Amino acid sequence: MEIEEVGNCEALPLLSLNHVSLLCRSVWDSLRFYEDVLGFVSIKRPSSFNFRGAWLYNYGIGIHLIENPDLDEFDASMNELRPINPKDNHISFQCADVELVKRRLEDMGMRYVTAVVEDEGSKIDQVFFHDPDGYMIELCNCENIPILPISSCPFKPRAQSFKKAAPNKCGFMENVMMESLSMDMLNFSF
Repeated sequence: MEIEEVGNCEALPLLSLNHVSLLCRSVWDSLRFYEDVLGFVSIKRPSSFNFRGAWLYNYGIGIHLIENPDLDEFDASMNELRPINPKDNHISFQCADVELVKRRLEDMGMRYVTAVVEDEGSKIDQVFFHDPDGYMIELCNCENIPILPISSCPFKPRAQSFKKAAPNKCGFMENVMMESLSMDMLNFSF
């Protein structure tokens, strides 16, 4: 798909999220977690890299693991049993069956917390847990609430509303985003 710049749109010509890169203490432990728990598949990584790591892929996204055995020097809290906080930084994956996810995590002896998000009668169930290095993972049924650009929503004042609305310069990019999302949703449906 070719995207041409239209009007005063200042957005970069992004197409999609390609990968998330994560530092880990042990590539082997993290590789097993992302394969066994989340269903990622190891893929070839460039042979020119002179550091230990692994690349994984599934669900239209890559995860790049970079081994740093001295990770504890930078973040001593990684070894501690950290609380699972849904408001912490995390990677989220949409899943088909949240209840099945919870049962499998319990079978694996993994700690997790749940949350529910509601909006206008729709509900999202969320499950949060940590990978071996303390990175937060969320699995949810996010398709229950539609993704709508703010510009298409009627304004409803709230206590925490934005002080100044952002100018609507990028209608073209919003349309491209929604078209891409629609195509992705069709691909998941078949």
